[in-house]
Amino acid sequence: MNFEEAVMPHMDAAYNLARWLTRNDADAQDMVQEAYLRALRFFSGFRGTDAKAWLLTIVRNTCYTWLKRNRAPKFSYDLDQAGEVSDGDAPDLEEVLVRNSQVRLVTEAIERLPVEFREVLILRELEELSYKEIAAAAELPLGTVMSRLARGRKRLRELLASQMSKETLN
Repeated sequence: MNFEEAVMPHMDAAYNLARWLTRNDADAQDMVQEAYLRALRFFSGFRGTDAKAWLLTIVRNTCYTWLKRNRAPKFSYDLDQAGEVSDGDAPDLEEVLVRNSQVRLVTEAIERLPVEFREVLILRELEELSYKEIAAAAELPLGTVMSRLARGRKRLRELLASQMSKETLN
């Protein structure tokens, strides 16, 4: 298997993880580019069967190295993309507004999570990695992954409940 076949299909996942870790589109793009350069440089040493987990490990390490050297910029999420619907679905305006409001609440809550919880939640819920793949990508014991997921989900529920209470009061 060559580099393009093994690694290129996972560019969206790489960007998604970098975006959540750096909290900035431009920085995420830079981190993905840097990670792909590193992956290309070390691809001859890749002996595994899971290129996605291998690549996400590189993306994660690249982001953390960058974050140690730089202050993470303010987060900005494109709600227009999150609220996109196909013409066949054609929800009414109220539905779109409710959905965008929900996306905004979840995005803000995820943003407020500590990075160690945010990271495993993104890898599990958005990138659909198995616990074992997350453990490999994050270089953590499986038990730590499971613990962080449980704690992260609990904290996310608490944050969402708090934000929803504030929304209904306003």
